[in-house]
Amino acid sequence: MAAVTPQSEDHDKATTMPSETEVVGTPFVDTPCMRVRDVSVRYGGTAVLHNVSLDIAHHEALALIGASGSGKSTFLRCLNRMNDTIDDARVSGEIRIDDDDIHGRDMDVVALRARVGMVFQKPNPFPRSIYDNVAYGPRIHGLAGNRAELDDIVHQCLDRVGLLAEVKDRLDASGTSLSDGQQQRLCIARTLAVGPEVILMDEPCSALDPIATARIEDLIDALRERYAIVIVTHSMQQAARVSQRTAYFHKGQLIEVDETDRLFTNPGHRLTEDYITGRLG
Repeated sequence: MAAVTPQSEDHDKATTMPSETEVVGTPFVDTPCMRVRDVSVRYGGTAVLHNVSLDIAHHEALALIGASGSGKSTFLRCLNRMNDTIDDARVSGEIRIDDDDIHGRDMDVVALRARVGMVFQKPNPFPRSIYDNVAYGPRIHGLAGNRAELDDIVHQCLDRVGLLAEVKDRLDASGTSLSDGQQQRLCIARTLAVGPEVILMDEPCSALDPIATARIEDLIDALRERYAIVIVTHSMQQAARVSQRTAYFHKGQLIEVDETDRLFTNPGHRLTEDYITGRLG
């Protein structure tokens, strides 16, 4: 049998921008944690996200990749209604966590953001003690009946992010006194303290050094045993290291979603291939 030439392989790849039903790969999973259907976003008169449908699975890290302005961070903010804080943002479509419509009349946005927590690009600890950073959420949500229960939550969450051994003798110190990498782990502990189902991470390592980045990546791998994680990253190497599936966005459209290994080694869409090989910025 004759060998398949690179031209023949390229010819088999999808080249046109997909519609909702034509997204390449595996955007849907059985019994997802979150379901996104036909979601579009406009900022004023500008459309920035077009008819995105995608499932988020339990116990997986889903990486969102694409060039700056491709819509991946906008999509991430849709998942816990952070776009509500932008005056001219308009979101259409359906997003459900379990069976609950996050835009439903009965949905409490504060409660939603406890269920779908956010870790931002730059560490943003509160100007409070290390202890109070983690205790803040359980206090306002009434998750601890007494100080002993609150202590347990704080210690467990700090331990889960590998920070307790480093700070146990200075829990009264300011959270801002920690190194950047420790501050980011403190912010993750603060997110865990309110019992989320999904953790959103918007380039959580972009401000960190390689050692701190490695700690966060190891933490992501451990946390996905308990939580669904969605991470925006500009680093394809990071996506390959931490995620089970990867979604590629281009100009506000979801182009391809697949198991990470397969997407990086055998992408099904020409745009995906051009991006991961560096031909498309």
